[in-house]
Amino acid sequence: MDTEILMKQFLPMTESAYYILLSLHEPRHGYGIMQHVEEITEGRIRIGPGTIYGTLSKLEKEELILQKQETDRKKIYSLSDKGRAVLQLELNRLQELVRNGIRETEVQK
Repeated sequence: MDTEILMKQFLPMTESAYYILLSLHEPRHGYGIMQHVEEITEGRIRIGPGTIYGTLSKLEKEELILQKQETDRKKIYSLSDKGRAVLQLELNRLQELVRNGIRETEVQK
């Protein structure tokens, strides 16, 4: 996968998309993703049904996630290799933002 193309096409990500991909480090269904995001953000982010299912549909079309199975009308999703690569690129971008912010604020002290 061409890193430059992935960066131009998918970065920066919305916070919701980032947390949805992050939640899919293990297979989950939509409601499970919503619960996981709320848990790991300690309630700061609550993704509603409209957002989760719209974003899942978009991520699936972009081949960032895959539908693994459907059980009791619940679709179980997981990260694709492309999704894993995009998530890592976004994590790198966010780490750079934090490093630069820390460095700049330390200079001003």
